[in-house]
Formats: sequence, structure tokens, C-alpha cells
Amino acid sequence: MQAKLIRIGNSQGVRLPKAFIEQAGLTDRLDIIVSGDAVVIRSSKRPREDWDLAAEACRRLGEDHLRDWDATTGDFEGAWS
Repeated sequence: MQAKLIRIGNSQGVRLPKAFIEQAGLTDRLDIIVSGDAVVIRSSKRPREDWDLAAEACRRLGEDHLRDWDATTGDFEGAWS
């Protein structure tokens, strides 16, 4: 599909067909990046959106032990004295 840039105030924009928006699963919040000669538009993830899934995966793999947090205790003591 080809499209034209349209004027929106002092900016320009592109109208996306509803079918494209639905197929891509776009939401109200978008991330827009330039990659080479392309502009990529995708739904913006909320911070920590998938943390529950990552925590569950860690639990299943047995990688959810807090003892790892103690490994750095004291590493920086006196560093700024």
C-alpha cells in the first residue's frame, strides 16, 4: 500500500487503515523509531509489563533465590571515603 503525508498543523502524518492498526495490535501509545531508511511504529509497552511472566519463568527454572543479592554486599564499602 502506498500513502501520502498529510498536513497536521505544523507537522505531517500518515493515515493508517483500521485493518493495519488491528493486524499490528496498535494501541493508543506508540513507539516510533527510525531504522535506516524506515520509520517503525509499534505499540508502546508499559514499564514492567511482562515482569510477572519473567518472574514466573525464573521460579520454574529455580532462579528465584534471593541469596544472589548478597553477592555484592560490601563491594563498595569505603569506595568514597
